Amino acid sequence: MFDWIVETFGSAQQWLYETVFQPVMFHAGLGQFLEDGYNAAGWLLVGLIQIAVMLAVIGPLEKWRPVEPVTDRQAVRVDVLYTLIHRLGLFRVALFFTVDPLFDELFGWLRVHGVGTFHLDQVWAGVSDVAWVSFLLYLVVFDFVDYWIHRGQHHFEWWWALHSLHHSQRQMTMWTDNRNHLLDDLIRDSILVVVGQVIGVGPGQFVGIVAVTQLSESLQHANLRVGFGAVGERLWVSPRFHRLHHSIGLGHESAGKGTLGGHNFGVLLPWWDLVFRTASYELRYDATGVRDQVEHGREYGRGFWAQQALGLRRVFSRLQVMGRRSSV
Repeated sequence: MFDWIVETFGSAQQWLYETVFQPVMFHAGLGQFLEDGYNAAGWLLVGLIQIAVMLAVIGPLEKWRPVEPVTDRQAVRVDVLYTLIHRLGLFRVALFFTVDPLFDELFGWLRVHGVGTFHLDQVWAGVSDVAWVSFLLYLVVFDFVDYWIHRGQHHFEWWWALHSLHHSQRQMTMWTDNRNHLLDDLIRDSILVVVGQVIGVGPGQFVGIVAVTQLSESLQHANLRVGFGAVGERLWVSPRFHRLHHSIGLGHESAGKGTLGGHNFGVLLPWWDLVFRTASYELRYDATGVRDQVEHGREYGRGFWAQQALGLRRVFSRLQVMGRRSSV
């Protein structure tokens, strides 16, 4: 079954590349980037599949058992824009022309100096020969890294200044996952790219891991009153489990302290929250948002550009405060 999925996707990617990307790239004089165009076709195909599943499956689920009525349609439309930018590969195109050349230089320099790639799935004999086992191994490793990235976003004040944009959505829906500051996404993606190079995940596996992660996160953020039961809630992150992470005063603050911290940082697997004691299984569906947004009227922006500008202002302000503290 797993091999069939891989082969079917590969055939569709090849068709999209030969039918659309290759002719356009030759016409635009970008023949030297054909390999990158093939990869871009894969990302676009993954994004289209994800959006189709969101509209066909998650959307009807939201109408079936919503947590709350959606009254702020403008906020949701902005989240749709974030989703299209990320799922259709526009953000990755921007990275290709800006950050990727720097990573190519770095990894090339390391190889020249004898630092090769460590292939994690080759540590145990036979793992790399079974595609789905290798895929699951890398999925677990990336999710572990993602857990600690998420902890960092809620621990460091300068990083929270960026990540708080994601939590400022008062009307969570299946479109909310990609509502992030672009600098926040750049930092997270850069860490994952480095980890991928270090442990030797293949390009196809990396695309698959990102696809599974993003689609699951769309479900987690959905306006959906659903949990996975006593056992399921401890195997995979549910909409109920993740909504508590977004709840005002609960998910992004240490209990009773009003300081950075929180609960339920797991991206796919709640295992890490259980192991490191950050899990909360309270059966509740609270309002979402950021405390200073609700209690003090802090502005996080209504439109895409306003949100990005205010995020930069917050992080620079926080860095200035940290600088003054260190100089005292």
